[in-house]
Amino acid sequence: MTSFRTLRTARLVLTPVGGADLPDLRAIKADPRVFAIMLGGVRNAAETAEELARDVIAWGAEGYGIWAVREATDHRFVGITGLEDRPDNRGVALRFALWPDVQGRGLAREAAGAALRFGHEWAGLKRIVAVVREANFASRTVLGAIGMVPCEAFVQHGHAMILFESVRPACFRSDTCPSRHDPA
Repeated sequence: MTSFRTLRTARLVLTPVGGADLPDLRAIKADPRVFAIMLGGVRNAAETAEELARDVIAWGAEGYGIWAVREATDHRFVGITGLEDRPDNRGVALRFALWPDVQGRGLAREAAGAALRFGHEWAGLKRIVAVVREANFASRTVLGAIGMVPCEAFVQHGHAMILFESVRPACFRSDTCPSRHDPA
């Protein structure tokens, strides 16, 4: 049975992270080419396992979380994307990180766009943010391409950062307003 939390795009399958993803998560989160610029930086095996436990709990408690991103054709793990509460209370944040060998193919845009739509349409989030280093033009391009707009600049750990946001438009008629869809 496929969960409504499993997302499919033209080239990708996104599944909520679980125990079977731990080896892939440990590899990507330990790689400085991918995680050195992520909030919290590179993780060791124990930190990754703790994060996975929190991610699994978040899916049940919040109705959103982190997805493992796999190519639809061969199910090869290419990265992660998802939604999680920022520790600095700036809001629910969109995150994404893909292996360097798959970057530049539009997969980050595809995965992050699917996560953003899920956040607004299924999780019922009115506002979703994303934080990126000012110098990270690739991620800034992805965020702009999926409709997020810059709304704030700040400094974090000595780095110039940009806060992007996506705000679900206010609904004029309740029967057309996207709302939280809870499984029966």
